[in-house]
Amino acid sequence: MTGTSVLINLLGGVALLLFGLALVKEHVLKTFGGKIRRSLGRSAFNRWRGFGVGLGVTCLLQSSTATALLASSLGSQGLATASGLAILLGADVGTTLVAKLLTFDLSWLQPVLLFVGFIVMSSGKKDKTKHIGRIMIGLGIMLLALKIIVSTSVPMRDSVAIQSLMGALSDEPMLAVIVGMCIAFLVHSSLATVLLIVAMAGSGVITLQGGMALILGANLGAALPAVMNTVNATPEIRRVPLGNLGFRAFGVVITLPLLDVLSSTALFASNEPAVVLVNFHLFFNIMLAITFLPLVTPCARLLEKWVPANTLDKADNKPRYLDRKAFRTPSVALSNTVREVLRMGDLLRGMLDGAFEALNTRNSAQLQHIKRSDDLVDEYYEKINLYLTELSRQDIPKKYRRRCYRISSYTTNLEHAGDILEYSMTEVINKIIQQNILLPDYERKAIDELKNCIYRNMELAFSVLLTGDVNNARALIEQKSVVKNIEREAILAHQKGLRDQTITVVAGSSLYLDLLRDLIRINSHFTSIAYPILDQAGELRASRLKNTQAEPTINSNESPT
Repeated sequence: MTGTSVLINLLGGVALLLFGLALVKEHVLKTFGGKIRRSLGRSAFNRWRGFGVGLGVTCLLQSSTATALLASSLGSQGLATASGLAILLGADVGTTLVAKLLTFDLSWLQPVLLFVGFIVMSSGKKDKTKHIGRIMIGLGIMLLALKIIVSTSVPMRDSVAIQSLMGALSDEPMLAVIVGMCIAFLVHSSLATVLLIVAMAGSGVITLQGGMALILGANLGAALPAVMNTVNATPEIRRVPLGNLGFRAFGVVITLPLLDVLSSTALFASNEPAVVLVNFHLFFNIMLAITFLPLVTPCARLLEKWVPANTLDKADNKPRYLDRKAFRTPSVALSNTVREVLRMGDLLRGMLDGAFEALNTRNSAQLQHIKRSDDLVDEYYEKINLYLTELSRQDIPKKYRRRCYRISSYTTNLEHAGDILEYSMTEVINKIIQQNILLPDYERKAIDELKNCIYRNMELAFSVLLTGDVNNARALIEQKSVVKNIEREAILAHQKGLRDQTITVVAGSSLYLDLLRDLIRINSHFTSIAYPILDQAGELRASRLKNTQAEPTINSNESPT
């Protein structure tokens, strides 16, 4: 076999391995994406649980980079930086366990996975069953790719050029680290890189020390894709990948000078170089976890100082997370959409703050930014709905299509709330200020009570949007009764003031009622997220109308019999 043929076969094997990895990751996320995100979210404030979840999720996804991106995306939704670091330490150990498993002789399993996976995919009637079949096919393709890489690596031992190159890597460990780092970064997978290095070591192409240095480089390079993918994100999202890169860089700096000692220790004593390299890979990541897991909290504080919340331009309020590449994993795409809806909610909260500030300080200049903010809200509305429309056209499960519809419907309600604020509420407040109308204490108290209820309901509504929790959705609807009671009492007090012929009350009567009406409408739009969740749970009645057949109306002129 010529050198060109060997190179082509080797590249083909690596490409097939990456394809198998991508296939497994994609369909694991499609099948278990929601559960994976909920598991990551539950580890928000527990480092040990985070470590275990990170390890388990990476064993499923077979990609520590995918776990890193999932964990960092939760940073803007309340995931503590320390827990995110613990998740990634677990992810690093998880990917080494997968590498260890794949180095065993599983050649008998490859045709079984391909055949059974094809049967399951072809005969499955549910999307979940089809995805499981594709996961099995992906695992079978990975094992087939490893067989190709191993068989292709054998002739490379006799190549003078390859021997010279690998000899240089063995003599220059730093160069080997850089080469391993570049390969891992280019293929976006430490697992694929480590398996390639192990296969070449098993064929005698590279020496033990050269392989160890390449493994260190692969660990370092695997942390770079997550850092690069979050470079324009918020500080909360950027901290976790940067911390993981720091952990790995520290480990490489400490371990690199000790390669001579480590290669001769009993821990790595074996006649099989492939086994030694996999054990070294596992040892490196376990030692990182043992070293840094107790220190994630102080490390998180350092990262928060190094990447403070104000490093990102606050004026940049335009949508930034609607990445079309995420369509391949619908759960991630929907998570990106929810992040933008939350930012849209923050804009509306700022608009409400400005409106109430103008009313309390009687300064109409405070109303000027509401117009600009509503323009941004409209932009969010258009881009989010366009993104969801494109996503719903993809080949995605029905549950994700329902989620698309639910989010789209809610963004419509938020956009309507913004219009009420811009076109109605600001005009009412401006008239109150311009006409120098002084609202009585009981009217200001009613407005404050409504304001506090709306703010509480906003927080609860966004929590329901994130979690889909039925109990919180029910609590949100119950809060509408509280708001209605405040409105009813406010109107009764207002009518009493009119009867007392208080001049200020008479002059501002219609404006005050308009303000109450706008606040009630805004609250209704915020709480609308609860209805589709309760409807899906079967907790809504089909109609609020009375059943006229069951309860006939009695005419006042008739007496019941």
